[in-house]
Amino acid sequence: MQSEVESFLSAKQLEVEHIKYGGFEVMKFNLGQNEVYCVRSGVGEIFASAATQMLISVYGVDVIINFGVCGALTDNLEVGEVALVEGVVHYDFDTSPVDGCEVGRYLQYPEVTLRPSKELLQLAKTVNPDIQSVLCASADKFVADEKIKENLAKTYGASVCEMESAGVLLACLNMNVPCLIVKAVSDGKGGVEEFRKMVSHASCQYVEFVQNLSKIL
Repeated sequence: MQSEVESFLSAKQLEVEHIKYGGFEVMKFNLGQNEVYCVRSGVGEIFASAATQMLISVYGVDVIINFGVCGALTDNLEVGEVALVEGVVHYDFDTSPVDGCEVGRYLQYPEVTLRPSKELLQLAKTVNPDIQSVLCASADKFVADEKIKENLAKTYGASVCEMESAGVLLACLNMNVPCLIVKAVSDGKGGVEEFRKMVSHASCQYVEFVQNLSKIL
């Protein structure tokens, strides 16, 4: 979302080059020794996957960092808290009627949970050793219903949910590009109203972490 990108770009003075590529606006700048390409993908798995593939295919990026806000499924995370995603379940992907595969699992992968880069996770924890690592339930749905949240937490062991991680991670896994996913909690039991109130605040919470991480990659 625009608020997520603005929080990142406005936190530090950057010389930003704006590049138009199809329906995406790419923002190019430097952090430390790294050349960074930042894009506001838009909401949802399809937009996120398309933006990720564009960054890989057009700009040849070495690493993808997906950052944004998420909803909490348990009481272990507070609004505004930042977490690293150590696994993603695309919980509305379902081919079970034709192949008997578990809901959420792609046949080419051995388990339902898709895994970002372990090396990047370890590196990220050197920036903040106390940061939590969580499982994320991802789908093209904004989850406001408490019963659905409880079911996602119980079924998949997920602590957060959102609408982009599966698309980003699948594109990266398919192209063999390391991926790290960083999320800040924008809402919990407060649902939609809490999201509307806190999304801008939450978007500011991961900025320093992501910028510091970018400098050591």
